[in-house]
Amino acid sequence: MSTVYLAAEEETNRQWAVKAMRKQGICDFEMVKQSLLAEASILKKLKHPGLPEITEVIDRENAVLIIMDYVEGWSLDRIVKEQGPQREENAVDWAKQLCDVLSYLHTRNPPVIYRDMKPSNIIRRGDGRIVLIDFGTAREFKGGQGKDTLCLGTRGYAAPEQYGGRGETDERTDIYGLGATLYFILTGHDPGTAPYEICPIRRWDPRLSPGLERIIQKCTRKNPEERYPSCKELLYDLEHYKQLDREYKRGQNLKWRGFLAVFFIMICTGAGALGFWRAGEKIRENTYDLLLLEGKSPGGQDPEESIENYQKAIGLKPWDGRAYEELLEFFLWENQEVEDQSLEEGISFFSVDEEMEMRKALGKSPWREKSNEEYLRENQKDYEKLAYDLGLAYFYSYQGTGNKASSRKWLQIAAKARPSEKLEDSQIQRAGRLWKIAEYYGTLGIIDPGEGLLVSYRDYWTDLVKILDQELEGNNRLQSLLACQELEAQIAANGSDFRKGGVSREEMEMQIDRIEEALNNMEILESDPDGEYTRKMKDKLSACLDAVREVIQGVYNQENIQKGRGGDYGTDTE
Repeated sequence: MSTVYLAAEEETNRQWAVKAMRKQGICDFEMVKQSLLAEASILKKLKHPGLPEITEVIDRENAVLIIMDYVEGWSLDRIVKEQGPQREENAVDWAKQLCDVLSYLHTRNPPVIYRDMKPSNIIRRGDGRIVLIDFGTAREFKGGQGKDTLCLGTRGYAAPEQYGGRGETDERTDIYGLGATLYFILTGHDPGTAPYEICPIRRWDPRLSPGLERIIQKCTRKNPEERYPSCKELLYDLEHYKQLDREYKRGQNLKWRGFLAVFFIMICTGAGALGFWRAGEKIRENTYDLLLLEGKSPGGQDPEESIENYQKAIGLKPWDGRAYEELLEFFLWENQEVEDQSLEEGISFFSVDEEMEMRKALGKSPWREKSNEEYLRENQKDYEKLAYDLGLAYFYSYQGTGNKASSRKWLQIAAKARPSEKLEDSQIQRAGRLWKIAEYYGTLGIIDPGEGLLVSYRDYWTDLVKILDQELEGNNRLQSLLACQELEAQIAANGSDFRKGGVSREEMEMQIDRIEEALNNMEILESDPDGEYTRKMKDKLSACLDAVREVIQGVYNQENIQKGRGGDYGTDTE
């Protein structure tokens, strides 16, 4: 909403930063102007070595100028991008300085909530001091509002409550941003870029401090109640993070000693060892079943508790497919967040966070020699069934639109399976058809100098229609709806490419007519399994038919216009 200039005072040659906003070219000038003046009003009340000071505010009819300290240095964003992840000592020093700045802000009367903590807003001066700049989204905390008026912040660094409807921002909001910033400084992985995740830092570098990993995870909890309540408590842990390291190592040693003790007892008992093992297996089985039961999220249970129960069950028996299957089903059908309104819109949503939990479930536990996926692979039928379900989740539901590339591995496994009580022949054939599309998805329209077109949009269209044919001939309503959804979506997204590939207008319109007929003839009862979801999905697809027809009309009308000019489509001959 403004431009920042570097200015020099003529008499003293002192440098200043001048934030300028002019009325020309700005919509809602008065509203933006008030926002800029509000920023200035907050900063004028503050005096801290970690904050720039405002010298003067010039408010004119057509412009606003804010003159403030010029902070010379590099942003932490630039430092990490040019130098790579920083040493732990540097990261902790900067985080402690930021804690001091935030503590100052949070103890004003009223408290000031910064709300845009991120590396690009933090300048490291030449003397090593940290300065926090850009107060455009800051607010004075009033309390009792329930939620913020505006949703402000930077994706990846903004806490969940900043997106509106999840409570009012407070000190813990800034603590979340500080945790995300510390994560970026230590790992070099930006949570502000896809897939917008903050995973344990030692996944990127096992040499990093377990204590700092624990601190960052606590800072970035989705639930504000689970974060540090104040920067004072966060600062204490930052000053003692090496002590947290020692506690972690002590815990690991105790686990190892406990294992050795049990192993020694089993050897000493000799003949009783077999009975001891059987009793342990019985306990394991009962605990596993109980965790699955508790994972089904009875009313009022926190979804994170359900996920934790499933993860514990997988840790107990990584070779059993039930826990993986129920965890994936939980993500697709139960754990739908309010903001994406997945069920209301007829979309099964498999989010980035849910994908990370599935990766964690298939990953390696610290106390095992192999990954959980390797254990499950030994149980071939369970592994193939999970591969089928996970392949479909990626193909159709990832981020609400699907990720064909990520589905390839899993669909290939399912496509090469043999029919069993876990995976029927029709499911294997479906996996094969989808795998074919996923396999060449990245080469659509690409020309190989030696071989010509690798995969044409004509081929893609033919395979999409085959999938629709086979699903409409079957008796699985959900799969039929998914096939209809895929064809509608691909016409809307790639209509022009299909036309260039030789698909006629009549072919496209015929398939849309088939979809409309199939939807009109499809009877869904509320008592059916997933009846509410499939009904809403059917209604959504029906509502989109006219829009898809308009896309087709637009694609071929554009072709006619180009022909009227005497040129090929996409070539300007005027």
